[in-house]
Amino acid sequence: MKKNSAKEKNAGISRFGKANFRVTKKQILFSTLILCLGLLGIGGFWFKSRYKFDDKMSVKLQELSNVDYPVNPAPLGKNFQRYSQRKLTIIKRDDTHFDFVLEPTDNKTAQIIIKNVDLELLVPKAPEWVKKDQGLEIIAFTDREWNRQQISFPANSNNIEIVGGDGFEKQNLVEVALANNCLNAGFWEILLFTKEDSNKSLYYQSWFTFPMGHYKNIFEKINNISYWKHWWKLEHWQDPSGTILKTNLLRNIIDEKEVATQFPLDERIIVSGEQGRKVRTTLATNVTKWGDFYDAKKEVKFASFRPPGFYDQNKPWGNQYWRIGKFDKAILRNIKPIGVEQNLQEIELLFTDTKTSEQNRLFISGVNLKTLPQLTVQEYPNGLYMPMGIGIPPFYQSYDELTKNHPDVSPYFSFLLDSQERWIDHHHLAVDGSVMHLDKNNPNLLHLYLLSYERNTLIAHFLINLK
Repeated sequence: MKKNSAKEKNAGISRFGKANFRVTKKQILFSTLILCLGLLGIGGFWFKSRYKFDDKMSVKLQELSNVDYPVNPAPLGKNFQRYSQRKLTIIKRDDTHFDFVLEPTDNKTAQIIIKNVDLELLVPKAPEWVKKDQGLEIIAFTDREWNRQQISFPANSNNIEIVGGDGFEKQNLVEVALANNCLNAGFWEILLFTKEDSNKSLYYQSWFTFPMGHYKNIFEKINNISYWKHWWKLEHWQDPSGTILKTNLLRNIIDEKEVATQFPLDERIIVSGEQGRKVRTTLATNVTKWGDFYDAKKEVKFASFRPPGFYDQNKPWGNQYWRIGKFDKAILRNIKPIGVEQNLQEIELLFTDTKTSEQNRLFISGVNLKTLPQLTVQEYPNGLYMPMGIGIPPFYQSYDELTKNHPDVSPYFSFLLDSQERWIDHHHLAVDGSVMHLDKNNPNLLHLYLLSYERNTLIAHFLINLK
């Protein structure tokens, strides 16, 4: 029998290999089809899981200890974490009304129910007049979801029910709060407060993801538009910087004038309210006066606010304060807002970007300045304490007050625009809102403060002569 040479054997293997590993067009098409079907299956499973909803749903809670969350700025009480390890059940009553049931896992902890909450007031809802313009609609939804909205209920509210436990919560619970955190859609929070030495103290805090299927359905019900038109922005923190905003679609100007305004850069930083509790979340040294925030030699950063809703010093958040680095002037306007009958006022602050020399403009509009409270500087947290955006509620508000003042019919708006009328992302700028009040002794003197990223500190104090 004839033996093949090594060369022939190798050639045979080569020929054998080529014959068995040749890929045909049919095989490619078949493989592509299988891959596509597999991806569709995975996508379908993800979609079904993420947007699943039932009338009664168990939702996972996340609770953080002092060790887990050492920079928690909340006013922690002596009983913090002594009534923890709870479960959450969310119950749908109708298209927009829901119950939130905090279930105990031991006999000493009470069951606490937040009943019949109208989530039309917590899920982003844009004013009807902004839906006529794509830019205004985008910013209205984006800023509404990016801003914290915390509503509170007194313990004796008809919306609160306390059952069982060792008696501590029945006797000492004074306030329940529900918050839509200033993060992507669905990151919510529950807080329980008692009183210690006449001060409100937090004894329970937990975070959860509100069921996205319900969120989607509520959004579509209250806005009469498809959720998918804005879902990516709402769920993935898409930055809409550069969006053109047409202020004339929000109000008509009756008259305007430049008003004498002081911005004392050498004034010491004023601290009160939540800014006093957030000292550890402002990552800066030797910052003592307003001018330090705009000094290029000073490094000012903040602890990032991360999902599900806590501060992280290990991931610092910077600023772009050079964009408002030089204050130029203030303009006071009387305006006729779209959607309301009453004439109101608007303040515009003009700044020069100290890097590009571009002029940027901050609008705070739809305010009745005459009705602002008269306060001392140290009482500033009791002023008009508002986020930035269009059709937005305050950061903190009682549920009763919210039901009487629906955000989607509010004429209030506040945002920053560049010289081309393009929206400036104030989160990257590190300005999250403003505070306003009239002077305690002079009703013609307006105090206006700018709130930093996450309201960690004030970064400016303007004194505006309204006469």
